[in-house]
Formats: sequence, structure tokens, C-alpha cells
Amino acid sequence: MFFRRKGWLRKEFDDQLVEELIDQKNEWNRQKQLLENSLEPSQEVLYELKVAEAKYFFYLREAKKRTITIGR
Repeated sequence: MFFRRKGWLRKEFDDQLVEELIDQKNEWNRQKQLLENSLEPSQEVLYELKVAEAKYFFYLREAKKRTITIGR
């Protein structure tokens, strides 16, 4: 009985991971665009860009580890 539930839970968490991955990619792109449009970027903007990049690559590595495909 538990093994059936395990597959369902895995699918649910994989879907959440895909959503987070897409959201984080959008955030990273937004931060890059903000940096490109800035004449003199502050340290806070650079910090936020690095954080967004690190989060995106973390989610991307996790998706690769779980062998999740986003588009079919």
C-alpha cells in the first residue's frame, strides 16, 4: 500500500520542483536584466543576482538528479 503512495508523492514533489525551477529561472533573468540596465549597480543588486543564480542552479541540479523533464 505504501509503495503506491510513494509514486504519487514523487510525482507531486517533482511537479513542485519544476514550478520552483521555472520561477527561479524567471527571477534570475529579471535580476540579470536589472543589472544590465543599471549604470552603477549597487552591492545589494550584485548580491541578489548571485543568490538567484545559486538557487536556480541548485534546482537545476536537483531536477537532473531526479531525471525530470520539463517540456515534452
